[in-house]
Amino acid sequence: MAPSQQLSLFPFLFQETLLLALMEGSTERNCSLTPPYLPATVVNTTLRLQALRAAMIPREVLAYIIPAADAHLVGLAGPRDARIAFMTGFHTGSAGTVVVTAMKAVLWTDSRYWVQADRQMDCNWKLERDSFIGSITDWLLNEFPEGGRIGFDPFVFSLKTQEYLNADLAPGNLLLTSIPDNLVDGLWTDRPPVPPLQPHPSPGPHHRTWQMKVDAIRMEMMANPYKPTALLLSALDETAWLFNLRGNDIPHNPFFYSYTLLTMEEIWLFVHTERVPEDLQAYLNSSCVQSMCVQLREYDAVRLDLAAYVLLPGVKVWVGTEYTNYALYEVISAQDKLVTSSYSPVLTSKAVKDEMEQRILRNAHVRDAVAVIQLLMWLETAVPRGKETELSAAHYVNECRSKQKDSRGPSFETISASGPNAALAHYSPTNETDRKLTVDEMYLIDSGGQYLDGTTDITRTVHWGTPTAMQREAFTRVLMGNIEISRTIFPSRTKGVNMEMLARRALWEVGLNYGHGTGHGIGNYFGVHEWPVGFGSNNVPFTEGMFTSIEPGYYKDDDFGIRIEDVAVTVPARTKTYLTFDTVSLVPYDRKLIDTTLLSEEQIRWLNRYYNTIRVHMGPELDRQGLRREKEWMLQNTEAFQTAGSSRALSSFTLSVAALTVALLQHVL
Repeated sequence: MAPSQQLSLFPFLFQETLLLALMEGSTERNCSLTPPYLPATVVNTTLRLQALRAAMIPREVLAYIIPAADAHLVGLAGPRDARIAFMTGFHTGSAGTVVVTAMKAVLWTDSRYWVQADRQMDCNWKLERDSFIGSITDWLLNEFPEGGRIGFDPFVFSLKTQEYLNADLAPGNLLLTSIPDNLVDGLWTDRPPVPPLQPHPSPGPHHRTWQMKVDAIRMEMMANPYKPTALLLSALDETAWLFNLRGNDIPHNPFFYSYTLLTMEEIWLFVHTERVPEDLQAYLNSSCVQSMCVQLREYDAVRLDLAAYVLLPGVKVWVGTEYTNYALYEVISAQDKLVTSSYSPVLTSKAVKDEMEQRILRNAHVRDAVAVIQLLMWLETAVPRGKETELSAAHYVNECRSKQKDSRGPSFETISASGPNAALAHYSPTNETDRKLTVDEMYLIDSGGQYLDGTTDITRTVHWGTPTAMQREAFTRVLMGNIEISRTIFPSRTKGVNMEMLARRALWEVGLNYGHGTGHGIGNYFGVHEWPVGFGSNNVPFTEGMFTSIEPGYYKDDDFGIRIEDVAVTVPARTKTYLTFDTVSLVPYDRKLIDTTLLSEEQIRWLNRYYNTIRVHMGPELDRQGLRREKEWMLQNTEAFQTAGSSRALSSFTLSVAALTVALLQHVL
């Protein structure tokens, strides 16, 4: 290079060097620099992408799609199914879709995970800030306008996802091509193995034996007007619930890899048979008659065995389309062999807790509340000293839960978030992102526990100093949404989506919103996100005995986040002809964040009744555990609010002005 050319480049190189120096220590990548700036949290994915692209060539596919799901379409996949994390380095998100072509690699994910993705991916990857199938298909149609084949693993695609993609790609003559041997697995040399721990009978109490449950499900099969001869169960909690079994294959969830094919005469249980000990075989087949004898079959043989069954004359297989992967659906897709519903009768039966299940799940929430109260009381004293962090708080609440009776660990990775980190709705702290807790910032803790009698999930948002007027009003409006759903009265079989706006209305009044769902089902020592209960359009209608979370929120980018989450059960209202919610989470809200002038008298009365319920249940439990200081804290924080003289403004100058600079978040169900 000539000296004059070197001189002309000097200012540019100096600016690049200066930018790199300024970014040193930044947690987010910058791919516009040369060389790009990459934080320590990223993984070099160049060789992995080269290997995947080489595997695509003999399959003659232009692109390969990788979703976050596993073969059972659970919300949180196990380590051996974390294919997106392996390919991209983005390891803290539970949702996303990857598309790899010969020249490009792209991740789509929703607003919960945009910051995390930028912190964890290298510059081989482009982040698309979207999560809808239409965005993915539009991108593919733009990349390949002449048509071709798009590869996917049918085991990790739901029927609905396959149908949507296929329909959207058809106008461009792009053919969605099933490749049952996952291409990522073929190059993932150190892929985690199937966990060695064995499935086992649930140690928790059960009102119904697994034989009673099988009889009840067979009766539902007989009542189905389309007369199915078999029911296929694909969701992991379906098989675990049906047989009263638990496992350890999925982090924080007591599930094991399995499928079940239930006919009127036989029961086929597809598992890793090398993990089934003699005592479990005896549990499943002790003194059984033929129709109640469980035949153990190899987990990986499910597709071949199902295909063989479908060839028999006169058979029809009932599947729940929400949790049946396309690999199994495509071998029984002939209309004379198939009966479908959104959810299987096992999932809809499991959604309604019987009297014993309701009682023990309530008991689990009492013990769980002790741990959360211990955390909040400790933080009030410890944070002003300036030594506690997001991670230390998460460790503390997990330790408190571990000391409670029948504890089996967290029900999910604790969300412990301070200040701007709390604006990331599903942030969990790491060593690289851990933030010190201070009295000057809002703090959000979303955590839960697994107990032999129940699963818990609760979120509280607090401030140890002086919150701003906007923070107080935003918190109060989130609380108003929680209260409005919690106290509503509705006919049995009302769909949650028809009352979901109650959680958002107080925020909408001032132009605010939140970008996640309003609630989800919860189980008895099961998944913390238990379908099909919730407030989305694809959830089942509410009936008596269903448990759901209620969790509105608000998130101000780079500033703070608020979420208030309780678990509630549907119970008869005072009228007896309708239903309402009874909150079973028993931890008070931060008083200094509640502006009672915004609350109606009905909302304050509900709040006071709830606080009295906390006193009634938690007082004796804290006494029983000898926690005198915790009881004093609980009593102080559940004092009744006054209703006299409260003004109930419907709007606020504070938030109305702030809303001008805050775009409405898209509602992600």
